[in-house]
Amino acid sequence: MMREVGAIVLGGGRGTRLYPLTAVRAKPAVPLCGRYRLVDIPLSNCIHSDIKRVAVLTQFNSHSLNRHINQTYQFDMFSNGYVEVLAAEQTDSSGDWFQGTADAVRKQMIHIRNMRAKYYIILSGDQLYRMDYRQLLDTHLRKRADITVAALPVNRQDAQSFGIMNVASNARIRSFVEKPTDPKLLDSLVTSQKVFDDFGLEAAGKPYLGSMGVYVFNASVLEQLLEARLDAIDFGKEIIPGALKTHRVFAHMYDGYWEDIGTVRSYFEVSMAMTGPKTPFQFHDENHLFYTHSRALPGLRIQDAHFKNSIICEGSRVTKAAISDSILGVRSIIAPGAEIHRSVVLGAEHFETGEPASGVPPIGIGPNSRVSGAIIDHNARIGKGVVIRGNARLKDYDGCGYAIREGIVIVFKNAIIPDGTQIG
Repeated sequence: MMREVGAIVLGGGRGTRLYPLTAVRAKPAVPLCGRYRLVDIPLSNCIHSDIKRVAVLTQFNSHSLNRHINQTYQFDMFSNGYVEVLAAEQTDSSGDWFQGTADAVRKQMIHIRNMRAKYYIILSGDQLYRMDYRQLLDTHLRKRADITVAALPVNRQDAQSFGIMNVASNARIRSFVEKPTDPKLLDSLVTSQKVFDDFGLEAAGKPYLGSMGVYVFNASVLEQLLEARLDAIDFGKEIIPGALKTHRVFAHMYDGYWEDIGTVRSYFEVSMAMTGPKTPFQFHDENHLFYTHSRALPGLRIQDAHFKNSIICEGSRVTKAAISDSILGVRSIIAPGAEIHRSVVLGAEHFETGEPASGVPPIGIGPNSRVSGAIIDHNARIGKGVVIRGNARLKDYDGCGYAIREGIVIVFKNAIIPDGTQIG
């Protein structure tokens, strides 16, 4: 059955809410937890679900995403499997950028048809969760659905950021409202406790069913809806609500860990949650590992350093430094006397050989520097005695080599922060 399924991963737009992490890369290529990329999550879920034909749709800064996918996802010649990036392109029928999720699929349908799939699973490229899509497809087939939407319980505050659905006792979706804010409308969308009980969902304090942005479409239905509504540019806002009266649309209930990583704040908080003693999400499940680019890197080298609640990736070197509640990505270099607290250091894309130019600090965190509440992008050069302190009182700001977003200091990729600089 899974041979009849094709997956479509939506790479999103400019990723302005994740800027400056998306300044030079597509949103799905943003690094995650030191060694992964955001796109590795849906792609790994596809592999474990035996889905081997995947298209990743993107339009901005797609070079690093292309490189990562080409280096990582290579199936053997007998599997007929592939992962390909479909970037926005100018054609005889359209020369516009993707205007929304549905518009992106519509404009790439000429290539998507080559999958020759009977069902399409449509996924987001900026979420962290573990799912066997075979269970999702099983719900789709058992309900004889035209469209199936993966749903999870959310609270009233979060409901205003989701597509919220009201479902019947058989899980058929009766109404679907994208990001409702009106109090009366929110009241009308509350799901009864009996529905949660019938599906075995723990919903204490979460009386709404929110769309995960994970859909299954019958291939013929997807094409029909996209062609019939050329003005519809988004699945959540237009395509799915418009299909409720004409098609069989059902919910698939999910109650595992799920996080949208669409903003700098959510990216930072998810990263910090992964460093604690009781992480809400495990990358260490032997039966559902997450894949990424395989690197031939030496092991972590530690010399007289102190660590607490941190993730330290391969190829890193930490000398006489203190690291707490932080993530050090591959090839991170931390000099003596440095202190890193509640921060994400993405590391480097290459080992630096020889001495840098005169007056330029080496790649990594320099001697006696203090970094907290920050994200340090790849290849950044933090000089001696630098102090970087993010905190909630800081206003958004664009500086030289860094930016502040939602109280978090983000040092740009390849940036140089001179000796003695103080930020925050």
